[in-house]
Amino acid sequence: MPALAGRRVVLGVCGGIAAYKAVEVCRQLVDAGAHVVPVLTDDATRFIGEVTFSALASEPVRRSLWDDSDPIPHTTLGRGADLVLVAPATARLLSAYASGYSHDLLTNTLIATRAPVIVCPAMHTEMWEHPAVVDNLTLLRSRGVVVVEPESGRLAGGDVGPGRLADASSILAAVDDLFGTQQCDDLSGLRIVITAGGTREPIDPVRFLGNRSSGKQGHALAAAAVRRGATVTLITTAGGSRSVPTPPVDVLVEVDTAAEMLAAVRNHSPTVDVVVMAAAVADFTPVAPAGDKLKKRDGIPTIELQPTVDILAELGAQRIAGRTLVGFAAETNDVLASASAKLAEKGIDLIVVNDVSAPDVGFEHDTNEVRILGPDGEVDHVALRSKSAVADAVLDAVVAVRRPAGSS
Repeated sequence: MPALAGRRVVLGVCGGIAAYKAVEVCRQLVDAGAHVVPVLTDDATRFIGEVTFSALASEPVRRSLWDDSDPIPHTTLGRGADLVLVAPATARLLSAYASGYSHDLLTNTLIATRAPVIVCPAMHTEMWEHPAVVDNLTLLRSRGVVVVEPESGRLAGGDVGPGRLADASSILAAVDDLFGTQQCDDLSGLRIVITAGGTREPIDPVRFLGNRSSGKQGHALAAAAVRRGATVTLITTAGGSRSVPTPPVDVLVEVDTAAEMLAAVRNHSPTVDVVVMAAAVADFTPVAPAGDKLKKRDGIPTIELQPTVDILAELGAQRIAGRTLVGFAAETNDVLASASAKLAEKGIDLIVVNDVSAPDVGFEHDTNEVRILGPDGEVDHVALRSKSAVADAVLDAVVAVRRPAGSS
């Protein structure tokens, strides 16, 4: 399911006998390339263990508003999600969601998110047919919530009738349909190189100079480009990280240092149509890394640094007709002025800048807020949202800048 590649899905699991079926939903979402964050209600753990979901999902189970270093976990989860999927959804959950009664982490997340929501009800027939449940579902549908209706079949206690949780394949089909309606093939036929992650410049065999880049935004860009039909080469320092799933790109190149990143970009960029430099490449690297681990007892070492090659500036200086160059800039002050100067200095088409001093923005977060500066000085503000949504906004800008003058 290419539509799911790189998508961040909050999987809510409620307390019902069908909770065990959510394990298969979780597994299939991960297999399809989604980043799954399981959120279980307390009652869900009466039917299924946390360890099962933590082992299969992309992140450990989340349960509480209070047992987290994040003071607003529901807001963070809601903003970072591309989809909130609740399977199974009990009558209690549907009632709370419809009325805005946010009493736990899952219901708070549902109220806090602006992402699409899919609910998959499961309950006994008498409950499924009760007017209160029918009314709550009618209200949720009117608000745009997608409802995957239960099937008829054997229920708990040996009863038979409607109310059984939909099969995992039906739930995944609804997810795929939802994202499929958001897809397009406007990058079809284009070859794109995307860089991601932060480089590591060795000081000795165990230490390095690095930065806080996780590679999440670059990987989200690669996943979005794949969904939109491009042939994608991803050059990344974040390969193999459990928190940064690798999208199904055509070519994956894993590097570590700025020099390795430079060599990979030089090797793969000459014949492509678009280069997106989302990686945080070191500006300096040690001249002579120590061959053995430096010891504290030997005193404070002197580390001589030398500048690395500015990869984006090199690409800008060697302009190739028809190739679009996109840079990224992480700033903490004079954000727009700094980005505008870099856009001109490096000779590129677009620059994406964020203020990494702002909350929930940039490094290591699942959300981002950026401004995209174009060649004519125009600025597109992309408000705080998931990195997947930011990726699509950046690629929209790429499509626009490549569009022939006068076309729509």
